[in-house]
Amino acid sequence: MATTTWTRHHVLSLADFTPEEYDTVLQTAASFREVLSRRTKKVPTLQGQVVANLFFEPSTRTRSSFELAAKRLSADTLNFAASTSSLTKGETILDTAKTYLAMGTDMMVIRHREAGVPQAIASEMDRLGVRVGVLNAGDGQHEHPSQALLDLFTICTLIDPDRPRLELLKDKKIAIVGDILHSRVARSNIWSLTASGAEVHLAAPPTLLPPLFAQFATDTPGKLFLHWQVEPALQNADFVMTLRLQKERMTQYLLPSLREYHQHFGITRDRLRICQSDVKVLHPGPVNRGVEISSDLMDDPQFSLIQTQVTSGVAVRMALLYLMGSSKA
Repeated sequence: MATTTWTRHHVLSLADFTPEEYDTVLQTAASFREVLSRRTKKVPTLQGQVVANLFFEPSTRTRSSFELAAKRLSADTLNFAASTSSLTKGETILDTAKTYLAMGTDMMVIRHREAGVPQAIASEMDRLGVRVGVLNAGDGQHEHPSQALLDLFTICTLIDPDRPRLELLKDKKIAIVGDILHSRVARSNIWSLTASGAEVHLAAPPTLLPPLFAQFATDTPGKLFLHWQVEPALQNADFVMTLRLQKERMTQYLLPSLREYHQHFGITRDRLRICQSDVKVLHPGPVNRGVEISSDLMDDPQFSLIQTQVTSGVAVRMALLYLMGSSKA
């Protein structure tokens, strides 16, 4: 696994990722996927390094996936929980990060409900002149880079298991349906999928897909489309990504009811009839069954890639930690 083309010290956003960087992550993740299929699922590549998982908001998949990825690379891990930390006594977030720095941390995986926190910590590490890499594990309504990369890996390995690469998605139609307004996953996926040359179609009620998302369309002319009805987005789609309704982030009354949302935007077998015959469905989780997607469809391996996404997440996060850890000066 060569890292000669990888120079990125932090992974905070996909907005400035290059095609070469995407392919480096995909190919490195493919190598680690093979490692994870072995009886002994551990390699010594990050032995002696310390990865701190600083999660300031609840998480199941992302936190567990990063922790397992670090352990599979033989790194030591430190896990932070806000509810039992000195934050409750008034300590600042930057002071918390510097405490973990003083413990010898080499990489920090940051998740926070406010946008910009991982960037602020990365800037502080750079200001201090230390070679500590910061990886954004989701910040507010900004981005979730590793989720978009594992989605990309899941789709590309379905098309070519042996050689996943960005160009495989050129001219594929991918629909993203759901709470796009509050979704950091959607924002990161817009960057990665349009970079691949795919046609990305966003669909949601007007309250969850405001016109401001048209700005993304001006940045990627001819590749991003907005719809306030689901059918145009699903028509002939190769992949459908449905997003969770993030009720904890909704500060206004944005939907009449969950039942009405499912009636108009929920992904069901009947709705998939207008997609390509071999269409596949993704969801970053956690899933509100019977709201964003019907329960039977979610559990149907003919259509659903949801469990595959979880498996892909470990390989992709191993790749990111490996690339960042190997690039340390």
